[in-house]
Amino acid sequence: AIYASSCVQIHTRNQIIALFTKRKANPEIIMAKETKKSKKAAAADTGNTQPSGDDANTSRQIVVHAQYIKDLSFENPNAPRVLIEGASQPDVEITVNVGAQLLGDNQYEVTLNLAAKATANDTALFLVDLTYAGLVSPQGTPDDEINALIMIEAPRLLFPFARAIISDCTRDGGFMPLNIQPVDFVAVYQHNLAQQAAAQTNN
Repeated sequence: AIYASSCVQIHTRNQIIALFTKRKANPEIIMAKETKKSKKAAAADTGNTQPSGDDANTSRQIVVHAQYIKDLSFENPNAPRVLIEGASQPDVEITVNVGAQLLGDNQYEVTLNLAAKATANDTALFLVDLTYAGLVSPQGTPDDEINALIMIEAPRLLFPFARAIISDCTRDGGFMPLNIQPVDFVAVYQHNLAQQAAAQTNN
């Protein structure tokens, strides 16, 4: 079901590093639009008016109407002691959740939750929890492919902006910016499907 959420926990070490990339001011909101146009132009040049398999694939688009912070919290429970004394290499536990709901008229709210907890020698350094959302609409997509498109491609578009917010929060909290490594949202989606299949089997 499109409303299901998925969760993957990632345990990392030495992940507090500088973030050198900046957020785009204007994100690209329509996927494969230019590719589709070039295919049509090529077909017109060759006199071929029959749609090809590539044209069918590039017609699948996802449009982002809006994106926004839905919830954000940052905890620095042991400041200023950990900042004064310094800390050894931290262990960082990252949790990724993806959820979506249909709002009506082929428009979905997709939520990407990124949570990170950093500890060193059993001392909590920081806890950050972000829910970043986007309003999206799939276009040119068969009904049986909408679920995968919404749960994979939409969070993939939102992720760079959510990662930059996490980086800014950890930097403003007195730590080195946390640069979360790219997430394999296909694996997150497959993890969700496996959980649903296991639940149905148990029932």
